[in-house]
Amino acid sequence: MLELELSAVEAAGLLAARKARLIDVREPWEVATAHIPGCLPMPMGEVPARAHQELDPDEHLLVVCHHGMRSLSVAAWLRQEGFEQAQSVRGGINAWSAEVDSRVPRY
Repeated sequence: MLELELSAVEAAGLLAARKARLIDVREPWEVATAHIPGCLPMPMGEVPARAHQELDPDEHLLVVCHHGMRSLSVAAWLRQEGFEQAQSVRGGINAWSAEVDSRVPRY
């Protein structure tokens, strides 16, 4: 089984190779402030109502938030719901900005 977390650099590699889908669980104002192109915005509070309608349980899902705490909770919940390839991006969009793409604003 995959680790529950992966680094921003590892996530970027999977996304570039089109081997994963990025789910952003931050609030709408956060996504408007800074986002990773191609992400699916799905605020943490909406995940239970939307996950089974909008996500594929067989797909590799990468979950991102601001610093990695919300995404870790969501990835763990997704795994309990049968999304076995859900992983949290360690350090969140903050790490993404620092390690992958400095054009993504930090806040």
